[in-house]
Amino acid sequence: MARVVAVNISDRKGVIKTPVEMGEFQTDLGLKGDAHSGNWHRQVSLLAQESIDKMSARGILELTSGKFAENLTTEGIELFTLPVGTRMEIGEVLMEVTQIGKECHRGCQIMKMVGDCIMPREGIFTKILRNGVIRPGDEIRLSVE
Repeated sequence: MARVVAVNISDRKGVIKTPVEMGEFQTDLGLKGDAHSGNWHRQVSLLAQESIDKMSARGILELTSGKFAENLTTEGIELFTLPVGTRMEIGEVLMEVTQIGKECHRGCQIMKMVGDCIMPREGIFTKILRNGVIRPGDEIRLSVE
């Protein structure tokens, strides 16, 4: 079963996000209170724990949820293989995959700390289609439209 490991938030761009007990996700906004929220195609970022584990296996220690500035840390699903347009239901929230990976911007904290970042290769981005709350442990259900 695919599930959410952590919900992470920050009030500034370019910094590590902090895990929280739950996140409120809103249509055309993303994660309420997060620096990356707004009416655009990259409202919410997701990264799989399995991707984080790849970096840990290279000897990079203390990589925890939010270190790659992802809003949702997941497990049990290879996120970067999902096609754009895939819809995910998590808790009450419905979101749609809008982008796989991204161009790495200079100066992110994880790149400065470890010299590499997996988010540009294996992170994904979504937009929110239905409001709701997401908590760690929530199941992720997929559908392709």
